[in-house]
Amino acid sequence: MPPSLDHLWAGWRSTYIDSITSGDSPGGGADERPEVPPPPEGEGTLFERILTLADEDGFIVHRGTSCSVLLNAYPYTNGHVLVLPNRAAAELTDLDAATFAELWEEVRSAVGAIRAAYRCDGVNVGMNLGRAAGAGVPDHLHLHCLPRWDGDTNFMTTVAETRVLPESLGVSWRKLRTAWPSLP
Repeated sequence: MPPSLDHLWAGWRSTYIDSITSGDSPGGGADERPEVPPPPEGEGTLFERILTLADEDGFIVHRGTSCSVLLNAYPYTNGHVLVLPNRAAAELTDLDAATFAELWEEVRSAVGAIRAAYRCDGVNVGMNLGRAAGAGVPDHLHLHCLPRWDGDTNFMTTVAETRVLPESLGVSWRKLRTAWPSLP
């Protein structure tokens, strides 16, 4: 089995890149990855417990009537969000019609916010149902939405099995909250 992909948090990079593209001189402040608090102990799935946190603490981008959007704490790229029903459901067939419709409406809004916040070339949207399909949280279905850019693979991913993430979760959260909802 190949080793898992590591993540190198380089939050200072976004400040540097933004200063170069805006013409300002690079300011010194490092933008380190904020600590992700563990979900509160208690009843419910991981996601149900995260949804009991304040938006900023749980990196919750949007709360809807029956579905919510939150940042992935271990993103593939900056801006990687999870769209999920507020109550646990393992399968799409477990959702009532209203929750199913809202889930897909939130996916559409998440894609719009990602495009607005990251000016990306494309967006991946995917779902793994069941442990055999690769679901890390198989008891609570969720869709992954993440920005992609032409040529966004590099030697770090292919040779060092490490993905460099240039901004902290806090910066990603603020960008997406500001862009929500931004439909095409």
